[in-house]
Amino acid sequence: MRHLAFICWTLLPFVSLSAADKPNIVVILADDFGVGDIQAHYPENKIATPYLDKLVSEGMSFTDAHSSSAVCSPTRYGLLTGRYNWRTRLQEWVIAAYEPPLIAADRPTLPGLLQKNGYHTACVGKWHLGWDWPGPQKSKMTEQRNGQWEMEWELTGEIPGGPVDRGFDYYFGVDLPNLPPFGFIENRRFTVAPTETFKLDKSEGIVLPGRFQGAPAPPGWSLKPILPTITEKAVDYIQQQANTDQPFFLYFSMTSPHEPVVPNELFAGKSGIAPIADFVMETDFSVGQVIKALDDAGLKENTLVIFTADNGHSHYTGWPDLIKAGHLPSGPYRGHKGDIWEGGHRVPLVVRWPGEVAAGSSSDQMVCLTDLFATCAEVIDANLPSDGAEDSLSFLAALRGEDSPHNRSSVVNHSNFGEFAYRDGDWKLVYKLGNGRLEPSRGKPTVAELYNLADDIDESENLAESHPEVVKRLTKQLEELIARGATRQGLNASNDTNVRFEKTQRKRWTSAAR
Repeated sequence: MRHLAFICWTLLPFVSLSAADKPNIVVILADDFGVGDIQAHYPENKIATPYLDKLVSEGMSFTDAHSSSAVCSPTRYGLLTGRYNWRTRLQEWVIAAYEPPLIAADRPTLPGLLQKNGYHTACVGKWHLGWDWPGPQKSKMTEQRNGQWEMEWELTGEIPGGPVDRGFDYYFGVDLPNLPPFGFIENRRFTVAPTETFKLDKSEGIVLPGRFQGAPAPPGWSLKPILPTITEKAVDYIQQQANTDQPFFLYFSMTSPHEPVVPNELFAGKSGIAPIADFVMETDFSVGQVIKALDDAGLKENTLVIFTADNGHSHYTGWPDLIKAGHLPSGPYRGHKGDIWEGGHRVPLVVRWPGEVAAGSSSDQMVCLTDLFATCAEVIDANLPSDGAEDSLSFLAALRGEDSPHNRSSVVNHSNFGEFAYRDGDWKLVYKLGNGRLEPSRGKPTVAELYNLADDIDESENLAESHPEVVKRLTKQLEELIARGATRQGLNASNDTNVRFEKTQRKRWTSAAR
């Protein structure tokens, strides 16, 4: 591939490969899908995933892939911006109901880059990155989780600050399935105005959003149709784009197997294990329908497909039932969704690109989901923005089975409670809550623990006392990476807040950097 010689894509004229030379790009992001949940990767596990197994046989599986965060909104931020989530003011948990956009209006995004290089861009499914919700009061960052859900909001008109204001040409989906306001949004408006209130139907499934009864919802709103509807929309989008000459980028952000756990009739009871296992099977089926749409439309050979997940499998939607049945959602790794341990942020990553990526192959190259930005940019011969994608490193060489001096060798991960982990090769340094629980730990020193994943993949032997020199070295590297504001070599940037790992933050939303 030739490399473009422009410096900043925000300033210079559009230069690119011809449309015929650009592959379509489809990113499928499952929600709360564990690293152990693809049966082809862990044959002893108990949930059948025939569609993802087929994808594995046709592509490359990465065995050392990570989300930047162990929870939802932060990971989505990192994927779409190529920047670590903890560089923002959000230092723990996720975007709550009616909170404003986490992605700043002027921040470069992956869909924005592709859009500027001739792609039609679409987001279908879960957004969960905030909107500028209109109402008598402004949407704001609040310390109380979901503290704004009972306020009055104006939901019949346009809602700015969402996907189509962050680089996407088209959007259809839900903000998220378990928080208000409920309903499908297309571009900037609800498809059916939420003029009534949400009423819980316990027959729909488990882990339902019962606390939000009375929140705005369209007439007759129910939860089971969400996954089939967004799947159908993704399929429709592919079929429509197949009739054009314009390359496209589809970000299919799934709502499953995240709660509410509402498997449809075709899947209810199919696993023989539990509703959450049924929902994993429906997730697999949904992925399969999107890939089948590509293949049926004759787009297989010129489409880069990436399947991954936003974090580890949830521990509160039926975890004990899975373990009892012999299914290990985190595979051999410690922990689950929310954790700083590997099970919280190590995720499946499967890439299919016929003619470029060897079928049925695997790679142990370390990858972070922030790296999708740089990888897609290199795929289309576009330079990264000089004012964004600070923590994005291309893994295109690894996809092609090649070595590269620019491969990622370290990664920073972040937990639900704002804990940090810094990985350098086999060494992993963790800064845990000092008290073990969040509230009593606020403002207090964190506790450093050290693990060698080459010998201790389940993080059971803390080596901090026996290897203080490694703790010191990794701590310094983490300090430097935070202070520089970027991972990319030769780039210096700044954080949105004063990032601390040696103490637990006092607030979920920290103050802006001065």
